[in-house]
Amino acid sequence: MGYQQGLSGLSASSSDLDVIGNNIANANTVGFKSGAAQFADMYANSVATAVGNQVGIGTKLAEVQQQFSQGTITSTNQALDVAINGNGFFQLSNNGSMVYSRNGVFQLDKNGFITNAQGLQLMGYAANSSGIINTAQTVPLTVPTANIAPQATTKIVAGLNLNAQDPLMLGTPTVTPALVAGSTLTTPGATITNTASGTNNDNYTVNFTSPTTYTVTDTTLGTTTAPATYTAGTAISLGNGQTITLNGTPATGDSVAIAPTPVAFNQNSSSTYDYSTSTTVYDSLGGSQTVNMYFAKTAAGAWNVYAGTSTGTAQLIGHANFNSSGTLLSTTDAAGVATTTPFAYNFSIPTTDGSSTPQQLTLNIAGTTQYGGKDGVNSLQPDGYEAGTLTSFTIGADGTLTGNYSNRQTAALGQIALANFSNQNGLVNLGNNEFQQTSASGVAQISAPGSTNHGVLQGGAVENSNVDLTSELVNLITAQRNYQANAQTIKTQQTVDQTLINL
Repeated sequence: MGYQQGLSGLSASSSDLDVIGNNIANANTVGFKSGAAQFADMYANSVATAVGNQVGIGTKLAEVQQQFSQGTITSTNQALDVAINGNGFFQLSNNGSMVYSRNGVFQLDKNGFITNAQGLQLMGYAANSSGIINTAQTVPLTVPTANIAPQATTKIVAGLNLNAQDPLMLGTPTVTPALVAGSTLTTPGATITNTASGTNNDNYTVNFTSPTTYTVTDTTLGTTTAPATYTAGTAISLGNGQTITLNGTPATGDSVAIAPTPVAFNQNSSSTYDYSTSTTVYDSLGGSQTVNMYFAKTAAGAWNVYAGTSTGTAQLIGHANFNSSGTLLSTTDAAGVATTTPFAYNFSIPTTDGSSTPQQLTLNIAGTTQYGGKDGVNSLQPDGYEAGTLTSFTIGADGTLTGNYSNRQTAALGQIALANFSNQNGLVNLGNNEFQQTSASGVAQISAPGSTNHGVLQGGAVENSNVDLTSELVNLITAQRNYQANAQTIKTQQTVDQTLINL
């Protein structure tokens, strides 16, 4: 035994205590990776020394090995905090020189660049104004503050239910008598008794075959009822939706024609249509207008469709026809010609703010039904939007930085890239949770999160230090005992030396 072994042991134990102390000191450092002291024994080099007779001369610190195990992830709700779950490092630019870190605490500098606490810029893939990400090279990521451009509305997609029991838009039927000489018949008028009946749209003729008998012919359908007895002042049924009352004594050959009277559409009078709804559309400059849509039932399963701006005049844009199951069967334009695109009407509205005018729009009602329930909107979605300002942003698992705008639109602002290394322990630790590439680590493998062997990201969270305090405190006790034991070997050697001196 000699002093050399004890002194080397003291030095090694002291280094071990330093490493453990550093781990404990960084137990709360975001993204910190703990170290472990690795030791190697030492032997003196000698010529022609028998191998079996070699005596070690102590120990030495071989390396401090970084432990790159995953730390726990904690949510912070800070938009620019990012945690890596899996392999990889953030790539940071230090005036063009690249360093790497697991610390995902970032903020914006005055120029809009995403930086860490030391002002190093986070690298990633840039996105153009259309949100297309260019993965050809990494660049410092920025959060643009410019408004997102407006998009003009071209299409309105509406899914409605039009009540099958809504009234037909018909007024009091027109009564036209054709009387022969000697007749005293009078025609007070016809009355609609069931406003939703489709037969209200038919034409009728009451024919008197004698002063006391009559028949009713539906001239629209070409059907005639059996002769019935006429009684003055008693209502005569016309189809199942209206009646006519006649007074006086008819003469043989008298006839009375009854025709439907359509109600003229007036957007300012709710009595001229059955249902209306509205939506906001945007022009090429982002200016907004309200487009109103009106639906008027004209026959069983048949509706007129009107549209126009709230400040203008609505126009007839087409007709909708439903089958007996309430399913939309066909659509025609205002002239009665089948629409070019099934279930879609083309119309235009004027603009006054300098944008393209007139603005061409399409109303698609493919999802509309005619069931016996309340009129209402199931879905109403126009495309287009006004200009918007950035209100917030989020970071996805694949590193995509998504901006949320005041116009309810989103756009990709960029994508964080991750770097991985063949030998992570070959990196040199620069402090500040930063590492640098070396020949031992291999070249940085840059890719998007979630690809190949790169981990994924969690926005609004950070990766905690991977230091296990319980284990480190036990290691601290062990290292302390090792130090004391090595000190004891020096004390023992001193005792031996003293014995020799005292001979």
